[in-house]
Amino acid sequence: MMGGSMMGWGWFWPILLLLGVSLLVYGTAQLARGRGSSGSVVGPGASLEAGVTARQILDERYARGEIDDEEYRRRRDELT
Repeated sequence: MMGGSMMGWGWFWPILLLLGVSLLVYGTAQLARGRGSSGSVVGPGASLEAGVTARQILDERYARGEIDDEEYRRRRDELT
């Protein structure tokens, strides 16, 4: 008797589970994206933050000693 009245709701639980898993994946992706762009250093595959120019990043890398004089000048000339 109860099986007949519950048959109409049988589709509800799998859809609710799928929705929950989707929200979990979306939330995890948003958190990962937020952490990846929080610093001023841009690594491979990352996007530039608003207001940070390629020249500023180049200057920071030179100041930290990540690139030498020759590399700095070459890349600076390519940017201009």
